[in-house]
Amino acid sequence: MAVHPSHPDIIKRLKRAEGHLRSIVTMLEEGRDCLEIAQQMQAVESAVGNAKKTLVHDHIDHCLEHAVDGVGARDAISQFKAITKYL
Repeated sequence: MAVHPSHPDIIKRLKRAEGHLRSIVTMLEEGRDCLEIAQQMQAVESAVGNAKKTLVHDHIDHCLEHAVDGVGARDAISQFKAITKYL
């Protein structure tokens, strides 16, 4: 498995989202205001979505470029179609 330059940034984003998610559980357990909880949940959802987009774009930029050079356009197009379902 290859590690790409974007992976450390993605890991940081996901760890930050993980911490936020834990705090949301605590907020729920403490009976905090629903509006505040919903705002924090939106922040976690956004962080995970941005991490996913970064990963998909990195795959398109690097992995598919190498696939076209080495394997062929047909396999690269197949990979592209497969990864875009996660956008």
